[in-house]
Amino acid sequence: QVQLVESGGGLVQAGGSLRLSCAASGGILGINAMGWYRQASGKERELVAGISSGGITNYADSVKGRFTISRDNAKNTVYLQMNSLKSEDTAVYYCNAGRWSSGSYRPTRYWGQGTQVTVSS
Repeated sequence: QVQLVESGGGLVQAGGSLRLSCAASGGILGINAMGWYRQASGKERELVAGISSGGITNYADSVKGRFTISRDNAKNTVYLQMNSLKSEDTAVYYCNAGRWSSGSYRPTRYWGQGTQVTVSS
């Protein structure tokens, strides 16, 4: 059973930065990637960024050039560095343990509890 614990959310002004962390424990056969999703009020959950075990990444177009996903395999932790934050980045951010397939991130049912990010304009 995979357990994911996020931290690092908060309130920040537009143009500011935040770094989210997700610590993973446990393990499931086939889990070889990690991802960050977000869900704004009244909207569907969307993929923000994913990273494979080998460090291959992909990003949503809306965050390219501003957000960076990284991982520390020794610490079983994945990070999301968010720079130049905008009000439209306001959402609950969720960590997911998933799979990398055909160059893309595939989510599984393993989710963290979520952390709120609020960007004030």
